[in-house]
Amino acid sequence: MKKLMTTMFALLICMVAGAQQADKLYEEGKALYDAKKYEAAVPKLKAAAEKGHKKAQYRLGLCYDKGRGVKENDVVAFGWYQKAAAQNHAKAQFQLGKCYKNGEGTKKDIAKAVTYFTKSANQGNADAQYQLAKCYFKGKGVKADSKQAKAWLQKAVKNEKGGDEVRAKMKKDAAAGDEDDIALMKLL
Repeated sequence: MKKLMTTMFALLICMVAGAQQADKLYEEGKALYDAKKYEAAVPKLKAAAEKGHKKAQYRLGLCYDKGRGVKENDVVAFGWYQKAAAQNHAKAQFQLGKCYKNGEGTKKDIAKAVTYFTKSANQGNADAQYQLAKCYFKGKGVKADSKQAKAWLQKAVKNEKGGDEVRAKMKKDAAAGDEDDIALMKLL
C-alpha cells in the first residue's frame, strides 16, 4: 500500500510539473506571437499544444489558419481548433464554427457551425453571438427565428468583450451595402 501511495504521489508531481511546463511554453509563445515574431512563437506554441494546453492549441490553430510563422493550412488549423474546442475553449469553438460555415479545413456543414457558434456564444463570445444571430435571422442551420436573432444580436453588441467591435463591423458592412447587416441593424 505504501508503494502504491508513493507511486501515485510521484505521478501527481510529474503531472503538475508537465502542466507548469506547458503553461510556461504557452506564455513564452504567446509573448512572441503578440510581438508578431510568429516563426519563433510556433515551436513554443506547438510544444505546449502537444502537451494538451488548450490556449496553445487555439493559438497554433490561428497560426496555421492565417499563415503566421508556418505555411497556411486550413486542415491543420481545423485540427488544432478541434482539440481546443473539445476542452471548451470559447474562441476555438467560434473558429471551428467558422470552419464548418465556410468549409475551411473540413466539409461545409452549417448545422455543425451553429452547434459550435452556440457553444461559444453561451460562454459569452461576442463574435459567436453575432454569427448565431445571423444564422437565426437567415434560417441557416436552424429554423429562422427573428426573436432569437434579435436576442443574440443584442447580446453580441452589448457584450463587454467585443460588442463594440461587432457593432462597428456591422455598421461598416451595412454602409458597404451588405443586405444582411442592413436588415440586422434594423433589429437593434
